[in-house]
Amino acid sequence: MVHKAFANTLQPTKIMPYYFRAARTFDPEAVTIATLITNDRYPVFSKLVSNYRGPISVSIHINDDKDREQHMTKLHDMYQSNPLMKEFVDVHVVVDKFDRQFNMWRNVARFFARTNYFMMLDVDFHICTDLQEHISLDLSARQLLQSGKAAILLPAFEFVKQKDGLDSSTFPKNKASAIRLVRNKKLAMFHDFFKKGHNATEYQRWYKADSIYKVTKYQHSYEPYVILKNKGTPWCDERFVGYGANKAACLFEMYISGIEFFVLPHDFIIHQSHLYKEEARKQERSYNNKLYRSFREEVCFRYSKQFIMADLWNTSSANNLKRECNKIIEFKKVVAQMNDVSLRLVQ
Repeated sequence: MVHKAFANTLQPTKIMPYYFRAARTFDPEAVTIATLITNDRYPVFSKLVSNYRGPISVSIHINDDKDREQHMTKLHDMYQSNPLMKEFVDVHVVVDKFDRQFNMWRNVARFFARTNYFMMLDVDFHICTDLQEHISLDLSARQLLQSGKAAILLPAFEFVKQKDGLDSSTFPKNKASAIRLVRNKKLAMFHDFFKKGHNATEYQRWYKADSIYKVTKYQHSYEPYVILKNKGTPWCDERFVGYGANKAACLFEMYISGIEFFVLPHDFIIHQSHLYKEEARKQERSYNNKLYRSFREEVCFRYSKQFIMADLWNTSSANNLKRECNKIIEFKKVVAQMNDVSLRLVQ
């Protein structure tokens, strides 16, 4: 079953679910952090575990090379190093020769999550507030999640000076403190140099917000960190391997499927500084950006057909699709033809 579920990944790939399984039985209504790591990120992952103290489902990639056994030993050492690992963390090991199958790794972590809701979070981000308590007390957020038609998200920040983002114990612990750092130009929107990635969150609005609000300026480069219902949410397309557009592609399909995005008013995350593999990122972005262009058209036409055949085209479920996919040249013409064919089949 596991191999069928991940049949579109690069092969051969071996998946070992629950290589380590957390001792706790989790509340089904809890939010599981679904994340992915490689062995160079073990220290920051341990900090995430200690900070969140809730269910975590993590995919860990092990290179299938001459150092495989050494990598496995490091994994065991990491799991033993923090007592909270055994309490909260389910580890799923992916062994192959392919680096950076990010979307496949995301899907593995989500597939084996043991609660009804999951959070797509990169391991380098620090959750600065008591997210679990806030969600449990926010009736609007709970209802949105339960509907399966909404993703709730946390604004993402990073320190202007990289050295200030090294120690998460110094990060602000509430919204007011974060806003002060923003006003003092010490904290900024994550990846401020690429505004399309996060500006649909409308940070100026968040600074004043006291209740959850809807994202109204979505565009296809938007890639916030979101919490969703596990059942019914589209999966990440595993053709995206390497840096660039992989998470945006996940979120694009979710949006086109009819899922709306909402921003939590008091919670936020901050990126923990680290060096990037810039050369690899540049090469892989070029390929994935080309793939993403064709992927968006594919998703638009696939869901158009689905909505038409299911008689959902004239419902609110198709609103996101119409808003975003109408930007494609001749999209309306092709969909009109699909509608005509569908009507003739019904008659």
